[in-house]
Amino acid sequence: MKKLNQLTLIASAVALLGTLVSVYANAAPTAEEIAKLGTTLTPVGADPAGNADGTIPKWSGSTNKPVGNWKYGMNRIDSWTYKDEKPLFVITAANVAKYKDKLTPGQIAMVTDNKGYELRIFPSHRECSYPDFVLDNTKKGATKSKIAANGWALEEADLPGVPFPLAKTGIEAMWNYIMRYQGVGISWADAYTTVSPKPGSTTGIVTRWDQMAFFPWGKKGTNSPASVNGIQQGFYYGFTEPVALAGQKLIQTYYFDKDVESFYYFTGQRRVRRLPSYAYDAPLIGFENQYPNDSLFMYYGNPDRFNWKIVGKKEIYIPYNAFESVNLRHKAQGMAPYVDNDVRRYELHRVWVVEAELKKDARHSAPKKVYYLDEDTWLAALSEDYDVNGKLWRNKEAGIMPAWEINACENATLNIYHDLTTGRYVTDSNVLGGGKDTKFLFDPSEDKRFNMNFYTPENLRSISER
Repeated sequence: MKKLNQLTLIASAVALLGTLVSVYANAAPTAEEIAKLGTTLTPVGADPAGNADGTIPKWSGSTNKPVGNWKYGMNRIDSWTYKDEKPLFVITAANVAKYKDKLTPGQIAMVTDNKGYELRIFPSHRECSYPDFVLDNTKKGATKSKIAANGWALEEADLPGVPFPLAKTGIEAMWNYIMRYQGVGISWADAYTTVSPKPGSTTGIVTRWDQMAFFPWGKKGTNSPASVNGIQQGFYYGFTEPVALAGQKLIQTYYFDKDVESFYYFTGQRRVRRLPSYAYDAPLIGFENQYPNDSLFMYYGNPDRFNWKIVGKKEIYIPYNAFESVNLRHKAQGMAPYVDNDVRRYELHRVWVVEAELKKDARHSAPKKVYYLDEDTWLAALSEDYDVNGKLWRNKEAGIMPAWEINACENATLNIYHDLTTGRYVTDSNVLGGGKDTKFLFDPSEDKRFNMNFYTPENLRSISER
């Protein structure tokens, strides 16, 4: 009976998504539409008004500021304005039917399938924006931004900025997410990824690593794909634990209009090797096939294998301001049946619902995906994967919170990916708070590694050989 109720609830949620407005013409915004940015719409195209019953407030107009003299290295939650808030209510298996219209199919499955799993609902705060130069680029670039003739590559845009604040197609909405402003780069020093145990086992996976992402177009000013030689980002990853993986390193270059280039240093061989197919659903090394490449940060890499469609806008309880997740106890979480209720926080926000259907000539283990993009930031807060039989497969979460260093919001601090078939899950980008926190950098001069010369196979060899 429980399984039948779950399927009924999920079917209701799917049907509700299908009723959303789905007609969006693929046309450049008019001057009249662009004039709405910063007036009747927020500078990135959101509705600034709250909802009718007051459960979603008006947009504040700026990113939340820390209380006191916060600086990097201090625990973030101690400086958050609303740190003492209590939940308004809690969604459990006993009352999930009452809230199904504001939940995704993946959330419903999590609540009904996992004993004790809760969604704690807090007051909503719309205190996310971007620096002025990002908003300026967004408005003046709204008429320039262009998808290439191949139907998926970002050909023109004023960056850093939201390329399509008045997105009318799914591919435009996804490029808004892919090009989210995160400063000129991010550094994760001494962070963790965990994978929960296989069914019947008590042994999971805990890896420790250093990681960086460099966005050459992210520096202050106005840049374009062409001005940065078509490079979307440079990426570095290096294992430090466990012993079997320690010393292995990865360098990648992502492009706006062609395949990623990946090079990997294998300690046993003491050689750097090209990984020609390390993208899309190819599993990341070290995680027992539980972590596909393009699940990193909800979606990573080129969007070329899917047809993307904006389904519409909906009110959903999404992970937001989950400052406690910064202090996730990584080793304990890897063994628990799900990530602790105490570190997950949810708020009601409006989201753009974007569906991805695999192209007929393409291959992917998850031929359908659904993304829920926060209207104030275009950040992906929730996502779902469906398998080849159309069955709900994975539920993915990325909590949105302010990154005070860059006067913006981010979703790169803790990501959670649940396999609803096996019950296993991955937590990624876990940090311990304090001095080992995720760091967002405003200027490339803050770190000498934020230069594309660092992201080359020659440099990978240089920094890896002993």
